[in-house]
Amino acid sequence: MSKHAKDGRPLEEIVAIAIKYAMAAEKELPRTGPGAKPDIPDWVLTVMVAVGVVLRKKSKNALHCWWQDHRQEFQRWFPEQPFPGRSTFYDRYRRIWKLFQKAIELQGREAVDKGWAKAEVVAIDKSLIAGRGRPWTAGDRRRKHVPKRVDRDTTWSYSKHDGWVQGYSFETVVTAPAKGTCWPLAASCDTASCSEQKSCLAKFDRLPHQTTHVLADAGYDSNAVAESVELQDDGRRTGRHFLCPEVPRPNTGKPRQAKSRQSHERQRHRQLRNRRRVYFHSVVGRRLYARRKTSVEPFNSHLKMLFDLEDRVWHWGLDNNRTTLLAAIFAYQTLLTYNHRRHKRNRCIKCILDRL
Repeated sequence: MSKHAKDGRPLEEIVAIAIKYAMAAEKELPRTGPGAKPDIPDWVLTVMVAVGVVLRKKSKNALHCWWQDHRQEFQRWFPEQPFPGRSTFYDRYRRIWKLFQKAIELQGREAVDKGWAKAEVVAIDKSLIAGRGRPWTAGDRRRKHVPKRVDRDTTWSYSKHDGWVQGYSFETVVTAPAKGTCWPLAASCDTASCSEQKSCLAKFDRLPHQTTHVLADAGYDSNAVAESVELQDDGRRTGRHFLCPEVPRPNTGKPRQAKSRQSHERQRHRQLRNRRRVYFHSVVGRRLYARRKTSVEPFNSHLKMLFDLEDRVWHWGLDNNRTTLLAAIFAYQTLLTYNHRRHKRNRCIKCILDRL
């Protein structure tokens, strides 16, 4: 038995928290389809991977070997559950990212309900991480030439902070309080070139009912994104505001030509956009939008630093990295929950990780 299990240090309680939300996630996302259910439930693999990410085991082999060396802890934490073989563990690793996505949502929702997180103002952002292997240039892609040691799932994208990156991206929605801790509420992972204007829509449907303002950068500037936040399906307003700087367009601010015609739908979009522009440039709008630089941007950088993701991802392939990146966000949430249970709200997350 490890010393962490003997003296009741953080790992013991972190596992208990992870089990709670992993089991709840599997209840909401049960396996469907033909065939018998697996002998080992998905929540068991989910917790195993979460522990591996907390301990920063960067390969599947290292993680599986750690669990083999801690069979006693496995039997105590997962009573009556069989230990997964190597092939089973490798195969299921790629499949459990959806449980992490749901567990992040459930844990964030409970943090809001308990008052640990203030969700009136939230911020959303996409961050890029380089993939493993060699660059796969646009010319080679057009010629369908795949060099050796290239991750075929990686794609190219550009950001002002990172420049051109071949790899993957993750997108997070976090709380943006005036003071206090930023809590992740929802997350997703995809290739680098995935459009944030599409990936964000599903997250807005699951925002807490307390949310009144959503902050985003110019990459999210579109009528569809803004109206998904501010309007219901029947056209009635939700009471929320979408704060996002506009991408400069050739006709922005210019009067419409007298002879030009606009459909009623286009006029409606223009009126809504003008209303958002006025609110964004108001004193209240600018004060709220300033929170974005102190919430989601630092969170993404801090997450990469904590889990050694600043240079590149840990694995090859989209589904493997989906599991890892979402597990890292879930682990961050779990450490925040651990802090609140211990009544140490300002305790450094890195200090806890370094103790494990």
